[in-house]
Order: sequence, then structure tokens, then C-alpha cells
Amino acid sequence: MIPGRGLAKGLAVTLKSMAKPSVTQEYPHQRPDLPPRSRGVIGLVEENCTVCMLCARECPDWCIYIDSHKEVVPPASEGARARTRNVLDRFAIDYALCMYCGICVEVCPFDALFWSPEFEYAEHDVLGLTHEREQLREWMWTAPAPPADVANAEPAKELSGGGRPERGERAERPARGGSTTRTSQPQGVVPPSAEQAATGDAETAPDGPA
Repeated sequence: MIPGRGLAKGLAVTLKSMAKPSVTQEYPHQRPDLPPRSRGVIGLVEENCTVCMLCARECPDWCIYIDSHKEVVPPASEGARARTRNVLDRFAIDYALCMYCGICVEVCPFDALFWSPEFEYAEHDVLGLTHEREQLREWMWTAPAPPADVANAEPAKELSGGGRPERGERAERPARGGSTTRTSQPQGVVPPSAEQAATGDAETAPDGPA
């Protein structure tokens, strides 16, 4: 082994790097180009929140604070029962505790929480890092629009009816490693046999004794 060979290689790398232009972004004079779905701050859509408390229960840091009360909704018609609904009083996120895991955004079943790439909300007081629902709503104006649908993509489950089975349908449990299938079999109809299906003479007959 030639003595000093490693030192020569190291100096060669240093000299090559010194000849290249600097790519350091001088913040705050130059804002970084962040991806549109960067985890900067969380915005809230109050109209979509049903106070299900799922985000607060799943938060590993317990940094989401939700308060609500119940209101009685008058019946729509005479004789119908009055029902109650949850009304949101407070929705706050303490970003001094938040670790930006994104679990609350993922588990929200009603699309009330969204990521915004904004990150310039530093405070001199730690209490200022607790954003109430009014401030969380303001962050929604900085949230990027959802991406456009990709060509030849599978339709959403909400559009294809892949969620809850309709009346008269039965959802089968998928086999291990398989996918969920849904079957619909009207009552009183016998499915055609393989021979009838091949000849095109498939007829339905009432199920049970004639």
C-alpha cells in the first residue's frame, strides 16, 4: 500500500468540491422549495368535523384538545323522534407537543384535517404554539389543492360502491391474501347451471317446492 494514498484521495475530493458552486439556500432571503404535501402545519375544516374524537384518541402525544356539547335537533316531521348532534366548541392543536406524525390526518373519517407546507409560525412564547380552531381554519387557505385523478386509475370506493353493502346484498369475508368480493342474490331465484350458461338457455326458477 502506497503511504499517503488515502490523504491524496481526500484532498482530491476537497479540491473538486471547492470548484463547484454553492447550492445552499440562504433562508429567509431564499424560501425553500418544499413538496406540496410537506408536513408543516395542520389546517381544520370545521364544517366536516363531527366531534368523533378519533384524532384525539389516536394522537400519541395527546396534543389535540376538543370540547363540544350536544344540541337537540327538532324532528323534521310530526311524530318523528328528536335527535341530538355534537356541536364543536373548541378544537386546538399544541404544536409544542406535536411530533408531526400525521396520524390525526390519516384517521379522520370526514376529511376535516389537512396538511399545509407552511412552517413559519415560530413564537417567542411557548403558549403561542397552541393554535385554536380559528387559527387552524386560517391555515386551510395555505393547504394545496388535491392532485388530479390519474388516467386509468381505479375508481374510488365511494363511487364504486365498495363500502357498505346495499339492502339485499351480502359482503363476503375475503380469503387470506385475497380481496373482498360482494355477491347479490335475489331471493327466490336459482342461479343457472354451467351447461345452461354455455348454451344460453339459462332460466330462473322459483326456489323451493313447486
